[in-house]
This record gives sequence, C-alpha cells and structure tokens, in this order.
Amino acid sequence: TFHKEPNLLEQIAYRDTWGRGADSFIAMIYERLILMRDLMHSEGCIYLHCDWRTSAFVRLAMNEVFGVANFRNEIVWKRDAPGKGGKKSSAQWSREIESVLFYTKSEQAFFSQQYKTSEELTHTQLKEFRYTEPDGRKFKIVTLGNYSPQSIADMKKENLIYTSSTGSEYKKYYLDEFELAIGSLWDDIPNLSHGLNPERLPFPTQKPEAMLERIVKASSNEGDLVADFFCGSGTTAAVAEKLGRKWIATDLGKFGIHTTRKRLIQVQRELKANGKPFRAFEVLNLGRYE
Repeated sequence: TFHKEPNLLEQIAYRDTWGRGADSFIAMIYERLILMRDLMHSEGCIYLHCDWRTSAFVRLAMNEVFGVANFRNEIVWKRDAPGKGGKKSSAQWSREIESVLFYTKSEQAFFSQQYKTSEELTHTQLKEFRYTEPDGRKFKIVTLGNYSPQSIADMKKENLIYTSSTGSEYKKYYLDEFELAIGSLWDDIPNLSHGLNPERLPFPTQKPEAMLERIVKASSNEGDLVADFFCGSGTTAAVAEKLGRKWIATDLGKFGIHTTRKRLIQVQRELKANGKPFRAFEVLNLGRYE
C-alpha cells in the first residue's frame, strides 16, 4: 500500500473554503501572499483586486507581508464609464468603485508609465482642444509656468507659443500629439456587465481585458513571466499571451480552470488566424478541486 502525504502547498491550497467570515478569508489570503512574495522577481509587482468588503483587511495583510514601504498606490476602478447612467434611488450611496492594491517586492521594481492617446480622451477632455491652426490642427493652451526665457524662445521657434489678444503667452499642446499620463483613478474601463460585450463569459468575477492590459504593460516587458493565482476566467493569462508574456494561471475551482483553458485555446486560434506566433500550454492538476 502506498500513501502520499499532501505537501505544504497542497495543504494550504485545499484545506479551506473561507466560508466562515472575513477572518477565515484573511487567513487564507495571508498564507498565499507569503508564497507569492517568495516566488516574485526582485523587480516584480503585485496587484490585488478587492471590493469594499475586504479592502481594508487585505491592505493590512499586504502591509505585513510586503512591507509598508513597498505599498505604491491604491488604484480606484470606477466600474461604470462616464455616460453609462446610474442606478435608481436606494437607501444608501451606490457602490461604483473597487480597489486594486499595488505593491512591489523591492525599491527596484519595474514600472512603465502608461498614457492615454488622443483617441482615448473623454468628451470633456477633448473640449479643451478648442483652438485651431490655419491647417486645421487642434490644440489647447496652458500657462507657461516656470519656463526659462530661453525655453520660451525655443518654443516660439517651433510655433508652440500662443499669444492672446491681450498679449498673454501660453504653451500649445496639439491634439494629434497629445498623451495623458494615466493616474490612479481608472474611470475609462467599463464593467463587462453592461451591454452585449463579445468579451463577456459566463463567469461572475470576470475583469475587462483592457484593465489587465494596462497592468501587464505597466509592470512587465515582452518575455517576462506573469502569474495569476486566482485566475477565474483567465483574463490575465489571455492578455499575457496576446502581449507576448509567459504566464502561469492557477485556481481552486474546476469551472475556472476549464473556462481558462477554453479561452486560451480560442486565443491561440485568433493569433494563428492573424499570422502571429502562439505557444502550447499545459494543464496540471495539483490535487483536489474546491
């Protein structure tokens, strides 16, 4: 008779259902955060999405595991993009935002600033470009601030200074060249629950690919390894594959694993149809599903 004792990873991964309230959830996530930290590259980053019920608890756990100094920011995701309309009146303020906590393993973490192009600006932002050159190029103006006289003279040579009817001078920003640095408020990525989005799968916690694309591009280069240990419907793995990253995706739920597998096969087919390279992947079963 042969009996194999479960290893530490299997014991941690399959012994709980965290159905006993917030304390059991925090105990579960705390142990996993330690494993994730130990697996991370020294320049690696971790993003953890949570809603209003657990955000404060999870942040305290991450402060302890990763260190307060390695807390970089809290990204606020406004799930409904501007113009999507709101709920009818209720007994309290509606819950429209969720948090993404952003930590790093060390001070040497990789980060690539992401920008919105002119095509991604909101209607309100586009209205700022209300000036037009004779050739039709639209631009907006801002005060010169602390530019030196030499810098202003150089900008005049490049036709980047606008002079008002009162003689005041402003700097020009052309719409076709404009890039807006993305900050910690993400209000331009709508939730998948709205409309007939072809990206939508029958999975309750699915995130938009645009959200993961922004994260993957900001914190990795092509060829880097991206891991999602609560992969759900496989959004992270699908985006990583499309962006030329290597990936590892895990989940306790059998439905999540099969949804991810089916989704990644479709990604392979799409890449093949477009003449782009794609790779094989393997599905490994480490133990019992939850």
